[in-house]
Amino acid sequence: MNKEQVQGKAEELKGKFKAAFGKLTDNDIMLYEGKRDQFVGKVVQLQGIAKEEAEKQIKAIEEACGCSTTKAA
Repeated sequence: MNKEQVQGKAEELKGKFKAAFGKLTDNDIMLYEGKRDQFVGKVVQLQGIAKEEAEKQIKAIEEACGCSTTKAA
């Protein structure tokens, strides 16, 4: 994958997060890139869901985008 393709996937993933979790701001989504635990916490806080549910939804979005991470959920 070249640089443009990677950037495109990142933008696609950010868009899917915004669509799924409408209350997230751009700053909240930036947490995903470096502080995934804080990102999950923000989703839990804003969506009013359990951490496990947030992890499940985030993983589903990553997989749908073809951007699945290797970190344990």
